[in-house]
Amino acid sequence: MRQLFLALTMLCLAGTAEAAIKTRTIEYKQGGTVLEGFLAWNDATNAKRPGILVIHEWTGINANIKKHTEMLARLGYVAFAADIYGKGIRPAAPADAARIAAIYKNDRSLMRARARAGLAELKKQKLVDPRRLAAIGFCFGGTAALELARSGADLKGVVSFHGGLSTPTPQDARNIKGKVLALQGADDPFVKADEVAAFEDEMRKGGVDWQLNIYSNAVHGFTNPSNGSDNSKGAAYNKQADQRSWEAMKAFFAEIFTK
Repeated sequence: MRQLFLALTMLCLAGTAEAAIKTRTIEYKQGGTVLEGFLAWNDATNAKRPGILVIHEWTGINANIKKHTEMLARLGYVAFAADIYGKGIRPAAPADAARIAAIYKNDRSLMRARARAGLAELKKQKLVDPRRLAAIGFCFGGTAALELARSGADLKGVVSFHGGLSTPTPQDARNIKGKVLALQGADDPFVKADEVAAFEDEMRKGGVDWQLNIYSNAVHGFTNPSNGSDNSKGAAYNKQADQRSWEAMKAFFAEIFTK
């Protein structure tokens, strides 16, 4: 009965008019740092629903992240794009983005703390069922979403889109409570085969229920159209991989939220 109710709720939400999608910028804190996230939801019903934490690319919360957050709201979820960097820190130039992302890549405790602060903010939202939470991330955000799971966060599942898979503490995989789905480009020059193999080994040793989808002809950043279409640059949009990975995420959510 619960599964039927959830399915009907999602069908109702997904079929409502575009005007029902609402968004709001939310200011919150982690320690003494002010953060600014982006919330999207469908207000056609007051029914509680699963909450999805969205973690941004290395350029911070941008148009692409907001688009995906709203796409999740259209699917019937409450989605919150967490801010890992801090209010107003939205690096546009690759050199600046690399420098700021490195702060968190080199300090996984801080990365986890910022992600957990975003998850806590998501749980506060009145339409969110706090028992049904998941996280997704893109590129840098995929790494952060996995680190959030490794921290032992109470998540039903985590999805990493072309994210870095390595971690300095692979033993923390034993803390993962939910399922894991990693979506990678077969030709990603930034996440090489040895890193993928190490991730697989980590998941096995941690006893995690995990999946790995690898998409042909796709490199890094395959979900972001602003990356262009030139694979030789290492990061490029791939429409087929983008669509396939999104469908894989949808099927994954259908699985984790109906059990």
